[in-house]
Amino acid sequence: MKAIQIAAFGGADALGLTDADMPSPGPGEVLVRLACAGVNFIDVYMRSGVYARSDTYKTPLPMTIGMEGAGLVEAVGEGVDNWSPGARVAYCLSRGSYAEYAVVPAWRLVPVPDAVSFEQAAALMLQGSTAHYLTHSAYPLQPGDACLVHAGAGGVGQILIQLAKLRGATVIATVGSPEKAAIARARGADHTILYREEDFAARVREITAGAGVHVAYDSVGKDTIHKSIRSVRRRGLCILFGASSGVVPSIEPIELAEAGSVFFTRPHLADYMADAGEIRGRASDLFAAVEAGRLDPVIQQALPLKDAAEAHRMLEARQTRGKLVLAVA
Repeated sequence: MKAIQIAAFGGADALGLTDADMPSPGPGEVLVRLACAGVNFIDVYMRSGVYARSDTYKTPLPMTIGMEGAGLVEAVGEGVDNWSPGARVAYCLSRGSYAEYAVVPAWRLVPVPDAVSFEQAAALMLQGSTAHYLTHSAYPLQPGDACLVHAGAGGVGQILIQLAKLRGATVIATVGSPEKAAIARARGADHTILYREEDFAARVREITAGAGVHVAYDSVGKDTIHKSIRSVRRRGLCILFGASSGVVPSIEPIELAEAGSVFFTRPHLADYMADAGEIRGRASDLFAAVEAGRLDPVIQQALPLKDAAEAHRMLEARQTRGKLVLAVA
């Protein structure tokens, strides 16, 4: 089968299309014939070596990249009685989706309704579940809450804005250009801030009459985190869940105190997708919202599998206006 693999950590050029052995499902596993794979920053972190020492996301070399996919069940392993060949499925947090076939633990799979395309499913499993746990679990937004969403025109950002609005929150989104501001507003953002031109922390205080937001969702990292902490109201929460501008090396505890005794967390999606019930619950919510026309997982582009390196370059250059997927079949 064809697969995108890396032999050593590095830049996008480290990604190579190779002929790999067809995997076989073991006990409790399912072989999925992939229709498409989602492209995510976690793939960049794995490719570059950011997660080389992570116990949660292991990165053994050589490695087939990709943590999100959708397609059809091809075969099942011993002990799997809840999936049959031909079933439409999707999953995330199982490595190896940049390939024609992938073996996935059966408990990680969710059924994909006929009304949801494979591209939409691949857009929702990782980025959608991220936005879901951020708005429903890490900080369960309530009507009247105010939240700050960085990268509001990105793949996660657009879904995050929509879910926050469905929960009745006021959304302040930061973006890098007027074009991206228009995208964030189209998704429901109440306010947009061009963070390259304005001090977003000061603008957040102005919008919230000096109070600050209840929660800041920061996927940018090094360039924004300190001002994100300063954007949160007294005893509010700052959630760092990505590092598109670079990894945050440290936060001094006194900084949290000086900002108003705020709380700070750096979660892994895996800890909010810990069992089959949690995974299916999030996917069910997301798919139902798509079917009802209340959620639009915007697909910016579907690139062929061989162009995975180009997809990574686009992601790292912040050229995305929605979800990138790799068309496998």
